[in-house]
Amino acid sequence: MAGKPDPYAGIDFDEINEATALEPDEIKCLKTCFDLFDAKKQDFLSADDLDEILRAMGFRPSKEELLDILKEIDEDGSGEIEFAEFCQLCAKFLVEDPDIDTMKRELKDAFRIYDKKGEGFITMDTL
Repeated sequence: MAGKPDPYAGIDFDEINEATALEPDEIKCLKTCFDLFDAKKQDFLSADDLDEILRAMGFRPSKEELLDILKEIDEDGSGEIEFAEFCQLCAKFLVEDPDIDTMKRELKDAFRIYDKKGEGFITMDTL
């Protein structure tokens, strides 16, 4: 009895994670979604597919907005959205921005690295 082929074979999880901050389980979920939209099994999505995906997510882009989005994520200029590019698009919606309190805390921590004496300022010499 032959086993079913691994649907995640050939996916460079580390590369996608580095580019998008998506976790492996999120990448696997996106692969399932990608495969559903790639009904013709071409291993890429077209601009029409992108329009359908965005509309399914509740967005109503104009033709110009759609072309801008396509230009932004179509790194190789092929006019086709490969899986890694699809992940980059989805990451914009899935990866949460830190809340304002987290950002303030991180900025204060970064400031303290240079304000070694705790004086509340950084001199030009330090910078």
